[in-house]
Amino acid sequence: MPVSTSDQKTKDLIIENFDIHYGSKCILMNADLTLSSGRRYGLIGKNGVGKSTLLRAIAWRELKYPEHLTVFNVEQEIQGDDTPALDSVLECDTVRTELLKEEKDILHKLDSKSGDESKLTLRLKEIYQKLEEIESDTAETRASTILSGLGFAQEDQKLPTKAFSGGWRMRLSLAQALFSRPDILLLDEPTNMLDFPAVTWLENYIKNDLKSTLCVVSHDRAFLDNVTTDIIHLHNYTLESYRGNFTTFAATKNERRRNQIREYEAQLQYRQHLQAFIDRWRYNAKRAPQAQSKLKILEKLPPLQRLGENERMVYFKFGEPERVTPPIMQMENVSFGYVPGKIILEDVTFDLQMDSKIAIVGPNGAGKTTLINLLLGDNKPNSGIVRSNGRLRIGHFNQFHVDQLDLNMTCVQLLAAKFPGQTEEEYRRQLGRFGITGQTGLQVIGTLSGGQKSRVVFTMIAMSHPHVLVLDEPSNHLDMDTIDALTLSLKDFNGGVLVVSHDEKFLDSVCTEVWICDHKKLTRFTGDENSNAGIVKQYKESLNIEYI
Repeated sequence: MPVSTSDQKTKDLIIENFDIHYGSKCILMNADLTLSSGRRYGLIGKNGVGKSTLLRAIAWRELKYPEHLTVFNVEQEIQGDDTPALDSVLECDTVRTELLKEEKDILHKLDSKSGDESKLTLRLKEIYQKLEEIESDTAETRASTILSGLGFAQEDQKLPTKAFSGGWRMRLSLAQALFSRPDILLLDEPTNMLDFPAVTWLENYIKNDLKSTLCVVSHDRAFLDNVTTDIIHLHNYTLESYRGNFTTFAATKNERRRNQIREYEAQLQYRQHLQAFIDRWRYNAKRAPQAQSKLKILEKLPPLQRLGENERMVYFKFGEPERVTPPIMQMENVSFGYVPGKIILEDVTFDLQMDSKIAIVGPNGAGKTTLINLLLGDNKPNSGIVRSNGRLRIGHFNQFHVDQLDLNMTCVQLLAAKFPGQTEEEYRRQLGRFGITGQTGLQVIGTLSGGQKSRVVFTMIAMSHPHVLVLDEPSNHLDMDTIDALTLSLKDFNGGVLVVSHDEKFLDSVCTEVWICDHKKLTRFTGDENSNAGIVKQYKESLNIEYI
């Protein structure tokens, strides 16, 4: 845990003219980065450009900045052991922990009358003063409040950290970071592990209580809009800064691009005008001096900065599904529990049609994935009926599928194994529909980024010609352009769609229905038809998550 810095020292992080390489790959060249104290930055860019690499370079002090600045980077789960969850958060404040330990030692010496009593008493007074300065008496309450906000029930806060899954240990790591209050807080996709209630609480905490300078990587536009004061765009080996949240960035970036195009066209037109005059009159005796003068002007002009080409649009496309007759996917009065006496879902009735676009939301652990497994037939209900059309082909996406790809095969080899009998050209064409283009299709899957692996899974889903898409957190590893492509493809898809996600804007763009999985029930959220807000945004606001 970092130690607090003196108020007299600047807490701005300024790094100038630096390069970052990852192996032989250039990430940044001659870049400048400024994180002004107290501001909240969103770091954005395409999959694989090096956002996480930049955060690590800052956290591991591979880049030069003042030693007194304290940095906490949340990028991996804590190691599970016998330490209770609450204590694991408290102990990350090493200043408080060391002071309390020293206090205990001094009190023991005073009780046993060993040591210089006057010196020990003086030191004890200093310790109490420092504990008061860091508000040690409220530390446990503050740590418990953070854990509660991130979804830990009071009784769970007493459990050892090893009792929690990887996702929940990531939340513990986030809790430690928020509790420790470093000068610079770095977060890499913090909402990936959170449900809607926890995301809402985190947004409120960052806006109302966070004193640290924040730099966060996220693909969640609603989250970035709600928490950031600035956007840093990593592209073309540079960092470009914009004031305002993501929506402001998008508008400013588009306007900046239009101005660049206008400036480029004006400069090009001026040069063409000069060149035309020179070409016409350079061999004319009367006009030759003027032509020579224009030539000197042209030669003195700075090189025309060529505009970068527009980045290639990512384009997803799922095929046109065959029509099938109802029932498509139905649940009627279904109850389910993995062990007797512990029901997860109770008396659930649900119907998905070919024209359905449904979002399933609710707290983590409420049974959303269990619901999907029941619909897919992976789990059998304890009571009730699950029906589906016997001809139904289901395209199922989840993180498990991405993690289970054969990392030693190339993309083309994987498709050939799953869908034999087609040419390499056809496999590469299919991959190209999901943004795996050029030589990437011939790369070993183990070398691909998380977003690229997700695209390979989407390619396999499309090649199965599904009638229905069941997607569990499909946007977690995708950049914003890819999420846009997925959004458009799902809106255009003429089959049924069921999505579990916590990405507000993604769901609002795709889904027309919201169903809440909570308290063992599945209920439809109707919202206000007259509201300008999307149905998912309305649901999120209805949670009334209070920041305490």
